[in-house]
Amino acid sequence: MHKAEIVKLREFLRRSFGAPTLQVAPNSKSADAADVRLGERKLGEITVDDEDGDRSFSFAMSVPVGRPVLQDYFRRLFENDQLTVAPHLNKTDAVELNNGPEFLGVVSADDPKGSTFTLQMAILDIDLDDE
Repeated sequence: MHKAEIVKLREFLRRSFGAPTLQVAPNSKSADAADVRLGERKLGEITVDDEDGDRSFSFAMSVPVGRPVLQDYFRRLFENDQLTVAPHLNKTDAVELNNGPEFLGVVSADDPKGSTFTLQMAILDIDLDDE
């Protein structure tokens, strides 16, 4: 991952989550990955996907709470009351995360009881053009 991409990804995620202190830094173990941090806390990892000829990125973040408190968790974590959790089509094991009207990603249950979740966010190369 290039330094310019890391800067663009940082700005994109800051804007998406409304979190001006969010950081993106190169991953020490892989040149095709970057770590996403909020303060000292590592939130997740961004990986590169350029298999189909188009460069894109995938942000994955573990969410250590159950469905009833997902929205509150995201709002407190990013200090953004515009973050909302909405039903995802007809699925009961996944929800959508939005910032106001803007779709951010899908939050899927990690286990049948829905006690932990993972946020998956696809970031296309064209999404970074404005950054």
